[in-house]
Amino acid sequence: MNISLSIIYLIATVTFVIGLKFLGHPETAKKGNLISAVGMILAIIGTLFLHDFEVPTINYILIGAALLIGTILGWVIAMKVAMTKMPELVSLFNGFGGGSALLIGLVEFSKSVGVVEKPSAAITSTILSAIVIGSITFTGSLVAWAKLNGSMKDLRLPKYNLINNIIFILLVAFSAYIVLMNTDSYLLIYVLLIASLIYGYLFVAPIGGADMPVVISLLNSLTGIAAAITGILYDNKVMLVGGILVGSAGLILTFVMCNAMNRSLKNVIFGAFGGDSVAAGAGSKVGGTIKKTTASDAAVMMNYANKVVIVPGYGLAVAQAQHVIHELEELLTKKGVDVSYAIHPVAGRMPGHMNVLLAESNVDYDKLIEMDSINPQFTNTDVVLVVGANDVVNPAAHNDPSSPIYGMPILDVENAKHIIVNKRSMNAGYAGIENELFFNQKTSMLFGDAKDALTKLVAELKNM
Repeated sequence: MNISLSIIYLIATVTFVIGLKFLGHPETAKKGNLISAVGMILAIIGTLFLHDFEVPTINYILIGAALLIGTILGWVIAMKVAMTKMPELVSLFNGFGGGSALLIGLVEFSKSVGVVEKPSAAITSTILSAIVIGSITFTGSLVAWAKLNGSMKDLRLPKYNLINNIIFILLVAFSAYIVLMNTDSYLLIYVLLIASLIYGYLFVAPIGGADMPVVISLLNSLTGIAAAITGILYDNKVMLVGGILVGSAGLILTFVMCNAMNRSLKNVIFGAFGGDSVAAGAGSKVGGTIKKTTASDAAVMMNYANKVVIVPGYGLAVAQAQHVIHELEELLTKKGVDVSYAIHPVAGRMPGHMNVLLAESNVDYDKLIEMDSINPQFTNTDVVLVVGANDVVNPAAHNDPSSPIYGMPILDVENAKHIIVNKRSMNAGYAGIENELFFNQKTSMLFGDAKDALTKLVAELKNM
């Protein structure tokens, strides 16, 4: 590798690290994304024009066409995607990354077919790892995408945990056999490929909806690992470092999501992703009566409050009501009310979903308070407004050992003096269970579409 390309790779690597650092806070996330993108562009340009080997002109034409088509498609998709569809887009992009890794693995394996000097066991192991991890990420991400958009339901085979674990062990054993035999048989490779694709499907298919944030984080980590493996295959340092950064960041995020969902990583990988536990808790019923309220009554309650905490959820995103809720927040603030937002790590359909949603409506980042910091404040909160959130405020996580979410850290909104919950209906949340909070004596239910209900609430407050 020439010195100029090495310098460009070093600069690109630094931009990746800086960009990842900036992505850790909503206020600097956009800048971090742009910095990383510039680094990636530099790495691509350097790879194309500063390499030490001959490349046919037709290859440049094909690569240029692929870059152009990919750029146009990516731009159009990113501009048109709705905020509610962002988790699905992330899953789809994860799948593309995995698919690229498995194709690279197949190409590299084909180079070893028919040659006298076979690749070393280390190289063969790396190739097989790219194929297996890429295949699992590809089909697993596509299944996650289908489940997120509602086109696929949970699939629960009898003893599916046992089946999945056996297939995983067989995949490892079969890969080891191919390495030890030092074979260049296409048949064995395609058997491994098909088995990995099937495992990726079975790995994600039984997952309950409440665990999807954990799965997205884990698949993101696998995509990074697959990219790092391809970096090893091509001896490409920037590809290796980028993959390691994505893989490690995804794994750290997976641990954060595991803690937020009250799951260990061992349980995520080899356990029952919530499917069995949901079934076990499905029999528990919540009793009591609900108290309805109107936009007028809710406005009066909030108008005379000193402190109001807003809890956003997926229903807010579905209704595209982020701009209206920001207007509500500004109106209350002008009236002297202390307003903040309580952000649960898994509110919405993916990590950071609510942060991005509220940033879109220019909500002050200082008003977005994480769960551990906001929970002690609820006892001094006059009114909590829950908009479209369900499982992350369900007291069953504390009170009901039979509940599938028992032990999950939640926002302790039940400790506030008054609670207003906006929902379309009394239907269960993403975890498929009833919410004890709705029957709390301090809770008033404001039924209706989030955008419509909040618009009426703003109108009432303006008249006061």
